[in-house]
Amino acid sequence: MDMRLTAEDRELKDRALRFTEEHLIPLELECEEHDGLTPESHAAAKAAVLEWNFHAINHRPEDGGQGFTLFQQVLVEEQWGRATGALWDIPWRPSIPLAIATEAQKDEYLRPACRGERRDAYAITEEGAGSDPSMVKTSAVREGDGWAITGEKWHVTSGDVADFFLVHAHVDGDSAKPTVFLVDKDLPGVRLVRTPKYMHTFVFEHPIFAFEGVHVGADHVLGEVGQGYELTKEWFVEERIMIGARTMGASARALELSLAFAKEREQFGHSIVEYEAVEFMLADMAAEIVAAKSLLYRVASEAARGQISRRELHALASAVKLVCSETAGRVIDKAVQIHGGRGYMREEPVERMYRELRVDRIWEGTSEIQRLVIGNELRKRGAGAFTGWPSEA
Repeated sequence: MDMRLTAEDRELKDRALRFTEEHLIPLELECEEHDGLTPESHAAAKAAVLEWNFHAINHRPEDGGQGFTLFQQVLVEEQWGRATGALWDIPWRPSIPLAIATEAQKDEYLRPACRGERRDAYAITEEGAGSDPSMVKTSAVREGDGWAITGEKWHVTSGDVADFFLVHAHVDGDSAKPTVFLVDKDLPGVRLVRTPKYMHTFVFEHPIFAFEGVHVGADHVLGEVGQGYELTKEWFVEERIMIGARTMGASARALELSLAFAKEREQFGHSIVEYEAVEFMLADMAAEIVAAKSLLYRVASEAARGQISRRELHALASAVKLVCSETAGRVIDKAVQIHGGRGYMREEPVERMYRELRVDRIWEGTSEIQRLVIGNELRKRGAGAFTGWPSEA
């Protein structure tokens, strides 16, 4: 089996690394010191995204995207994940459920979002609903020729820079009718409740928004009434794989920084890399990264070639997120330990990674939820998705 990257994929991966080193990493300290970027820095970074053709990597060219395969997206996001401050979120990637929008909806939302003229944010979580979306209280009821949406959404990532939302709501309050609505941020009844502060530094915010009888037309249903859970699940699948990619990029950088520091740092007359206590930590980091990254690449490559079904991909995406995010947590913990007191300074990348990688075991489904998804696949269909291999063709 030839696992080598094609020349095209190698070039893409190298280009994503150069973009990260030239346009994202130089913004890290500004983002950390100011809890975000200045408008000027954000505008310059956004222009660079367009210049390098890294906008909307997950959508088709006819909709304004780059048309990258899932595997190619992983190659790119892996490199972006090396940057702290969640600067990987500057290159916009419109939510994948928008791909099923009607032509009119694409003209109004998806295509401008792919061009960078608009930005979306997915609004799912609520104060009482997180891992279990059936607990969502946000409702949509018929009102004239459209719908009235009422509820409150938490942790709306990038909601501060978005101008429209994909709102997961229950029609008539019925959890059997989950539906996704396209909601413009400037509509009457959309209210910013507050913007909480979080442990990590993130280039954008995660505000809480209230929807107070917000009226949208009948044409603002994405897909069909009752299709919301499937659409949201598609979004979760993509996001979980991209989390896997970004955590591997961060882990690789943490290992590289730790190895360089251990070679340079001298104690008791020797570089600390010469001591087994440090060398073994580095060895464990390297071994765990290569194992997790192999899983990530395998799943993304098989999905890109159509070798696994959407059902299998749902389970395997959970395995990717679980393994990669948990691996990253262990890797960055060792990286901070190797750096010692330096690793506790916010000016050091490993310190920022330590705070930022923690959320990857929580959002888009906690590690415990990923285990439930995997366990459900095992109970219903056996171990084949995890212990087998795709067809030889």
